[in-house]
Amino acid sequence: MRRALKIAAATAIGIALGLAATWVTAIRGTMSGGVSDGPWSTSLDTGSSEGGPYLRARIAVHGLLALSREETVYYSALRDSDGADLVGNCSYRLEGHDPPTRWWSITAYGADDFLIPNDANVYSVSKNSVTHKADGSFAVSLSKVKADGNWIPLAPGHFNLTVRLYNPSPDVIADPANVALPTIRKETCE
Repeated sequence: MRRALKIAAATAIGIALGLAATWVTAIRGTMSGGVSDGPWSTSLDTGSSEGGPYLRARIAVHGLLALSREETVYYSALRDSDGADLVGNCSYRLEGHDPPTRWWSITAYGADDFLIPNDANVYSVSKNSVTHKADGSFAVSLSKVKADGNWIPLAPGHFNLTVRLYNPSPDVIADPANVALPTIRKETCE
């Protein structure tokens, strides 16, 4: 009887440790091959055979369809350019120029990794939808309240942004830490 209790306890501890390790590595861990570019980060291993099982699990959990780096480079931001968490009760301004790629998009996701529901059915901006200024730059408002011009709606709670660069230039692939990506500046908070 005592032996059976020891086996049951060891099994329970093993399962608990396994679940904790899975949570840490696949759900909340950092991605292997990580590179930062201001508030944006990417993994050089995303979509490659070097990714390994933990990166693949992380990608599967967070809903990212990972193409190879030559086809698409994905950058994510959980914080603004000053290092503060992105939260939906604040308003932000993204400013930048078209990244060196054939096509790009910037999408906002809620803390659950799903699109942020909104009555306007607006979830992102892209090279084809964003209005550029005369100098070729663009500015995008992120807020709960509709803004004039380029706008991505937010909702209360934490959110993250993803930039997808489709068919990036060779410079992006060679040096993903030095791509001219948009800045994310907090404007106001409730």
